[in-house]
Amino acid sequence: MASLREDASYYTERYRPQYHFSTPVGNLADPNGLVFYKGEYHLFHQKNGTWAHAVSKDLLHWEHLPIALERDHLGQALSGSVVVDEKDTSGLFGGKPGLVAIYTNTEGGEAQSIAYSKDDGRTWERYVGNPVIPNTGMKDFRDPKVFWHEETAKWVMVVSTNQTVSFYHSDNLIDWAFASQFGAEEGLHAAVWECPDLFRLPVDGDEDNQKWVLHVSVGDNDETNGSTAQYFVGEFDGTAFTNDNDAAEVLITDIGQDFYAAQTFANLDGRTVWLGWMANWRYPYQSPTDPWMGAMSIPRELGLYTNSNGQVRLRQKPISELDTIYAKQQDFAPFDVANEATPLDFKGTTYRFTAEVSWEDLREFGLRLRHGNGVESLLGFDGEYQKVFLDRTNAGLETIIDRNGQPFPFGQRYEADYDAKRGFMKLDVLVDESSIEWFINDGELTFTSLIYTDPTNAGIEWYADGGSIHVQHAQAIHLHNVWRARVTEGQLERIVTNEETVRLEIGETRELIADLKPDYNVGEEVIEWGSSDEDIVTIIDETERGVMIAAVGQGSAEVVAREQKNRLEKRIRVYSTGEGEQ
Repeated sequence: MASLREDASYYTERYRPQYHFSTPVGNLADPNGLVFYKGEYHLFHQKNGTWAHAVSKDLLHWEHLPIALERDHLGQALSGSVVVDEKDTSGLFGGKPGLVAIYTNTEGGEAQSIAYSKDDGRTWERYVGNPVIPNTGMKDFRDPKVFWHEETAKWVMVVSTNQTVSFYHSDNLIDWAFASQFGAEEGLHAAVWECPDLFRLPVDGDEDNQKWVLHVSVGDNDETNGSTAQYFVGEFDGTAFTNDNDAAEVLITDIGQDFYAAQTFANLDGRTVWLGWMANWRYPYQSPTDPWMGAMSIPRELGLYTNSNGQVRLRQKPISELDTIYAKQQDFAPFDVANEATPLDFKGTTYRFTAEVSWEDLREFGLRLRHGNGVESLLGFDGEYQKVFLDRTNAGLETIIDRNGQPFPFGQRYEADYDAKRGFMKLDVLVDESSIEWFINDGELTFTSLIYTDPTNAGIEWYADGGSIHVQHAQAIHLHNVWRARVTEGQLERIVTNEETVRLEIGETRELIADLKPDYNVGEEVIEWGSSDEDIVTIIDETERGVMIAAVGQGSAEVVAREQKNRLEKRIRVYSTGEGEQ
């Protein structure tokens, strides 16, 4: 891993997240077995029916380890959880503590099995008596989440059973007894429930007033135009869960819909942290990324708060560790935005942006993120309809081929109710190379959305219509990457361009744009351009951010962008054909 961190090209592919977790190659899906043990955070995740594995000291810098659970004679190792068997209740560790993984196997129907590790999660051995909970004829019986329930002194399992969850309890993680079922007439039933989690949180920070949160993800469906997730707030006595709210009330976890299968870390003291798969089951492995598919959300600290209507709701906030990767902070003096767009003197593609906005009479305000070359992602507030929204209709990728092979309108607008009378909003936005996470009012609402836009689209612009807004405490903070060694002050790492490959007919032109990375170290450097064969493609003009090229002859050539001081170079292959030959 050390040698990879020294490689300036590691984790720099187009759209590759720079501070979110992603797998080096192949598919990434549900987070599994999240646990903190002996100073390490363990992140397992689904990878084609196996458990991939990584560890971290800070939830941000991850070291990839070998596959933890391969397929075996019982089939795939689907989603599940890991617990610390501190008192060796299982009898698998000779009286010492150890890690036990509880997961779903698939041969002969979905059933629950266990594996255990005596070496801090580095190697795993399957229990010889698997499965510990056989399948009794259910089609959907998967994704067990297990925890120790102190009041009853038992292990509790919550597991997905079609569009409900079932609870089991055990003294030893091996012998399980059915306890109850929840959900038949509760919440959203648009598709199968998956990846349940159950945890207790204080309300408004009061440790003497705690509620249980039951969370489930809801599979791909037409009602929500893809997959989503929901949660319930209530009571749990070690046997059964009781919903505090009306059975028909649906509480959506994340409005942006690219947040699935979220799981909390086991064995954490003092806080509850989870992360989710940043994807949607309508297009789980269809993103335009290579050689990997899928990433995780930023880890989030959870809480419960009481809203203005006296309702208890879930709060999600980015973990405090994020400030350890702050690279350069830019503060903005208070300002007003009225009828004209207000661009900020800031450019970046991996950053955190925070601000407080207030208004009186207003039709709409918003932020144009990853703005440039005619595209942007919008987030803002519609006062006329009293909605907050995240809009990626003009973010770069309009349509994606979904998992069924059909065109799907990837460019969509997501929205949630927001009372205009509040006249105030706190924004906390995390932008990475292919994602936006927006936390409103300290995480009362969250939007998680994938975006696929050119790496040279890096501007921020405010706008307001039908009124004005006052913006204060605005900060834009560049973030370090977490995969490569940090560059020194003033050092540049690479050149990125709006195009990787260009196909033109003779006589056609195209603008090529280039930026230097990391954004926070860019100074007065000059990018020089050239063509490897002027008889095929030629540079006809300079533009504000690049050059205009023209195809003048048939064949292929390279247009090269160079920065001399740091000895950086980026080559763009251009194919020039006669009319109708592409």
